[in-house]
Amino acid sequence: MSTTDEDSVQTTPPTNRLAWRDTNIYGSDTRDTLIGGLWASEGITNAYLYSMLEIICFFTDTFYLYDDRKQLVRKDGQQLRPGNYFVVTTGSISVTDEVPLICAVSLPSGPRVEPFRESVFQRDRQCVITGKKAMHAHVGRWMGFEATHIFPLAFERQWNDRNLSCLITVPPANESHGSINSVQNGIMLTCVMHQFFASYDLAINPDDNYKIVCFTADLSRFHIAGRHLDQTFIDNPLRPPDDLLHWHFRQAVLVNIKGVGEPTYEDDFPPGSDVMGEIMRGPKADERMEFELFTRFNAMVTPAAG
Repeated sequence: MSTTDEDSVQTTPPTNRLAWRDTNIYGSDTRDTLIGGLWASEGITNAYLYSMLEIICFFTDTFYLYDDRKQLVRKDGQQLRPGNYFVVTTGSISVTDEVPLICAVSLPSGPRVEPFRESVFQRDRQCVITGKKAMHAHVGRWMGFEATHIFPLAFERQWNDRNLSCLITVPPANESHGSINSVQNGIMLTCVMHQFFASYDLAINPDDNYKIVCFTADLSRFHIAGRHLDQTFIDNPLRPPDDLLHWHFRQAVLVNIKGVGEPTYEDDFPPGSDVMGEIMRGPKADERMEFELFTRFNAMVTPAAG
C-alpha cells in the first residue's frame, strides 16, 4: 500500500456506522436480515433496545428479542450486552422508510442568531453535557463553548411546516428572528460536544430522566454515557421542551441504529481547504450542500412564509 493510499484509509470517514458497532440486530436467527445495530455504550439497557427497535421498525404483533444463546432478553433495565440479537414475532416486521434530516457541524453567524447565542449562554453558563463551566462567563467570555440549535437552523422551513413554534413559550424578543431561534431551541456545549451533538453521535433522552445516550465509541474518553443532565438545568423554565429533545433523540436512533447506519461526514477541514469541494466529493453531497447554504442564509435572512 502506498503512503497516499494509507493516508486515504486513515483520513476518509467510513461510509456507514458498522465500523464501531459491537451489537447487531437480525430479523431471524439465520442472520440473513440485518435490521440494525449499535455500539452498546454504558446506559443503553435491554429496554432501550426494544424502544429503539420500535423507532426503526413497524411490527404487526408483539415481538421479543433473543440473544446468541437463544435466551429471551427481557425488556428491563439491565445493561445491554454486546452481541447478536434476533427478533421473534408471529407478525411481520418492516423497516421504516423515515429518513433523518441530514445534519452537519456548522455554526451559523448573523443578526438573527446573535441574540439566540447570548440567551443560551446566559441561561446555561456551562456545557449541558459535560458540566464544564465557562469560568469567565461573568465578563461575557465564552471561549471554547457554542450555542447549539437542537432543531437545526438550516431546516427552518421544516420547523415552520411542522408548526414546532407551538412548543415555544419564550419566543425571541425580536419576532423577525423566528421561533427557531428561541433560547428553548438551544443548549450550551463545548466545541467538541457541539460536534458530537450536531452529528447525532450523542443525544438526550427525556423519557429516562434526561439520560445522555452515546452512539459512538470515541465518546468513551469523556465518561458521559449514562449520566443525567443537571437538575438545575431541568428545573429551568427556559430549558428546551421535551418534544424537541425527543425529536433529536429519534434522529440519532435513525442515523445510528437503522440498517448499516447513515454515512459519516468530514467536518474538520483545515484552514484553506476547499470546503464546498470536499462536501461535493463526499456522501449525500446535495443534502449537505443545501444544509450549509441554508444555515448561512437563515442566519441572516428571515425565510419567506408559505
